[in-house]
Amino acid sequence: MNSTRSLLRPSIDRVLLNPRSKIIPRLRIYNPARPISASPIRTMPQFKLKGVSSLSLQPGDKQEVEVDGIEGGKVLLLNAGGKIQAVGPKCTHYGAPLAKGVLTKSGRLTCPWHGACFNGQTGDIENAPALDALPVFKAIEKDDGIYIEGDEAVIKAARRKPNFKCAVSDATRPCKVVVVGGGSGGIGAIEGLREKGFSGPITLISNEGYLPIDRTKLSKALITDHTKIQWRDDEWFKSGSVEVVHDEVVDVDLINKAVITKNKDRYDYSKLILATGGSPRNLPIPGFEVLENIFPLRTVHDTKKIVDAIGDKGKKIVIVGSSFIGMEVANATAAGNDVTVVGQESAPLERVLGKEVGAGLQKRLEGKGVKFHMSAGVDKAEPASSNPSKVGSVYLKDGTKLEADLVVLGVGVAPLTGYLRENKVIRLKEDGSLKTDDNFLVAGLKDVYAIGDIASYPYHGPGGQGNYTRIEHWNVAQNQGRVVAHHIINPSLKPEFFTPIFWSALTGQLRYCGNTVNGWDELVLQGNPGEGKFVAYYCKDETVVAVASMGVDPAMVQSAELMRLGGMPSKTQLKGGLDILSVPLTA
Repeated sequence: MNSTRSLLRPSIDRVLLNPRSKIIPRLRIYNPARPISASPIRTMPQFKLKGVSSLSLQPGDKQEVEVDGIEGGKVLLLNAGGKIQAVGPKCTHYGAPLAKGVLTKSGRLTCPWHGACFNGQTGDIENAPALDALPVFKAIEKDDGIYIEGDEAVIKAARRKPNFKCAVSDATRPCKVVVVGGGSGGIGAIEGLREKGFSGPITLISNEGYLPIDRTKLSKALITDHTKIQWRDDEWFKSGSVEVVHDEVVDVDLINKAVITKNKDRYDYSKLILATGGSPRNLPIPGFEVLENIFPLRTVHDTKKIVDAIGDKGKKIVIVGSSFIGMEVANATAAGNDVTVVGQESAPLERVLGKEVGAGLQKRLEGKGVKFHMSAGVDKAEPASSNPSKVGSVYLKDGTKLEADLVVLGVGVAPLTGYLRENKVIRLKEDGSLKTDDNFLVAGLKDVYAIGDIASYPYHGPGGQGNYTRIEHWNVAQNQGRVVAHHIINPSLKPEFFTPIFWSALTGQLRYCGNTVNGWDELVLQGNPGEGKFVAYYCKDETVVAVASMGVDPAMVQSAELMRLGGMPSKTQLKGGLDILSVPLTA
């Protein structure tokens, strides 16, 4: 008979057995308020871990291991703040192996790809973009090896749905939250509210015609079926007593606390979350506002029009704008088409990533057949000879003519706040955004929050100095939504800083963290962008304010955690060749 050894680690479940004595059951304190059930206590199945003989992990250590007896079953064994246990091995966002991510000594586990963070002790979500948590399994050390306790189905699923189900009662009905906008910020707020126990009514109003989606997939993969990138289905929202309204908000009555929609319906609120995102900019030059087959890219409807116009490929596609949307569309459409990118900068993405990195990424896209006209301005668009209602060519200011079957615009977005422009109480900033505090409460207003593309908020990251900035990142909007949810539930709670993160598909996976609200004056580059393997450090004096990487995971998420902890190395250290992955996490 196998005996179970006593474990010296205080946080690991252990059973003390003496083979010569009887097992003495633990005493249970009778609670008269709790009914006694005659039903037997369910015994949790135990599964042996392959190739693990002891639980000798130190805080911050982790390893992926196979589960014996479960085909394809794996878990991540880790020491999270002194607690040794197992969790699901893959990020619930898009399946990145968490063994290749970053684990702090205190137990914060970060995905190596997109920055999703989990609590290594509870499995709960700590940062976007994942919506599902990780399952957690007890680790038990026996004479013949290490076992975990858990259901086979849960081990296989490797994810756990958050607490979302809610039945609104009359007592909680007066405390109603209305969320305007069905993007990343909106779903972050809604999920955060229900996860933390908010039991009042929630109404989501969106004018896109579908439930919240992963918008990042539109420019990266030109997805045309919203159900393929939909985060949650109708039943999920119904289970959480979330009313979903497909309509457009046209005004906000801040005196009587209600929003008014295009269909002339009124929705009262006690807390209002504005998360309407951005509106794609057009070019106010001849031809662009009247000719067909000139497309912005913001919604599934836009993507479908672009894909329909491309048809069986072989099309001449002109992309105006060499920032992330334009470059991602070029990458997604290069195969089988004649693609040309027009940009005002001397290299693509120069404003954000610098000339050297941008030129390297340009070289990689040129390898896929994409052509570039940089330091160029667009003069006009002219109709096709075969169909005067559609675009046929784009003229640059130097006289160059680019034939075009279709044009895609990637010239930025503006805060989508037109519905507030005539409001007599709200004051928009010059760029159309709303100024907020650290909790994303709109300045000068009570019970009104703004998040995502429309929010200008004080940035406290490296080099930020609390200056106001507006960040158009998917992760940022969702994290802001969670901050708002926590503030609604507990207004005394001080928000924790989160490092802004985004990613882009540009022949390889580009990853970026930090922010350059006050600019940067020097780039420290390790590696070669043209070869798709590099880490770029953007510095203001000696402070690293942002990091971009490709092909060197988990350099970006390691940097993001160091920024959060205030432990990022200096410019001088990095110029000396310091490997960011060798820098220890202090907590």
